[in-house]
Amino acid sequence: MGINDERDLEANMQIGPTDEGMVRIFIEAGGVEVPMDFEPEEAEEIAEEIRAAAMGARAVKTR
Repeated sequence: MGINDERDLEANMQIGPTDEGMVRIFIEAGGVEVPMDFEPEEAEEIAEEIRAAAMGARAVKTR
């Protein structure tokens, strides 16, 4: 599966701080739960990557 492959799969995502000072991205899909914990600095890097991807997606839409 690649970034451009579409799937008919519903998933839920939650993002928040843990009681241990980490940032957790929690994804649940099809009965599978995937908790991913990140140091705050790593979470900020991920946020920057998401912002950059959003800008790239906007550029594709305006073509």
